[in-house]
Amino acid sequence: MTTRVVVIGDCNTDVVVRIDGPHHDRSDTRAAISVHPGGAATNQAVALAAAGATVALVAAVGDDLPGRLAKTELEARGVEPYLQQLRGASGVVVAIVERDGQRSMLTDRGANLGLDPAFLAELPWSDFSHCHLSGYTLLDATTRAAGLAALDLARRHGCSTSVDPSSAGPLREVGAAAFLEWTAGCTYLFANEDEAAVLASDADPERQLDRLAASYGEVVLTYGPRGSAVAVGPSRFGAAAPSIAVVDSTGAGDAHTGAYLAARLLGAPVPQALDAAARAAAAVLQHPGAQLEGYSRE
Repeated sequence: MTTRVVVIGDCNTDVVVRIDGPHHDRSDTRAAISVHPGGAATNQAVALAAAGATVALVAAVGDDLPGRLAKTELEARGVEPYLQQLRGASGVVVAIVERDGQRSMLTDRGANLGLDPAFLAELPWSDFSHCHLSGYTLLDATTRAAGLAALDLARRHGCSTSVDPSSAGPLREVGAAAFLEWTAGCTYLFANEDEAAVLASDADPERQLDRLAASYGEVVLTYGPRGSAVAVGPSRFGAAAPSIAVVDSTGAGDAHTGAYLAARLLGAPVPQALDAAARAAAAVLQHPGAQLEGYSRE
């Protein structure tokens, strides 16, 4: 069984800075620095492909070297690229990873800000059965029209839909009510604990599931080392997180989202999808960079 998924969002270059010693303000700090393909939507598309889904990524890139290389890199990972190439620089994220594996990010969305609703309208929507929208597209006013157009086009062409809020800070700025209005009725919602707290206006996991299940068909919440929880109507499911040494937490949530979504769209029950998602997230946590290493459709 196959499913055809279109993922819409950012395509970036990730510069990962792993702090190797004490931080020295206004001086030198030891670090290991590496460069990787990235972007939340791109990471999710790679995870979907590795889990067996047939996947296309829609994003805007610049006419610089990263933008020209993006097509080749995506195809090597089993993702069909639909890239709008614009003048200027592609998106770049600098992820600063502390010694405990937690990270903060400096983001320049670059060409991602130019994603055009007209470009989305020209996609072969009849080829797709599911549309996943990365929430960054909705959270930024510059690309919001494109995000809303994507959900509208998907629904008009009979696709199921999923969305993730992407980041608690910008989500808080636009407001939970607005995001819920834009995305209510999506088949799936994926959120981490901070994003869920904003959307549900509550820090309690059980109440988060109850409140968000009123707006979405299936709610998948992740709580880092405390595992994950799912609501499907009145049914509740949970899974523990594997006990591992964390090298870099960048992209682990994206891998969880992609692997879970692929499993569910391919017909797996929730517990099996949660297991696949936990394994994919753990694989990302154990190496620098935000994507699953290599490409494997097992």
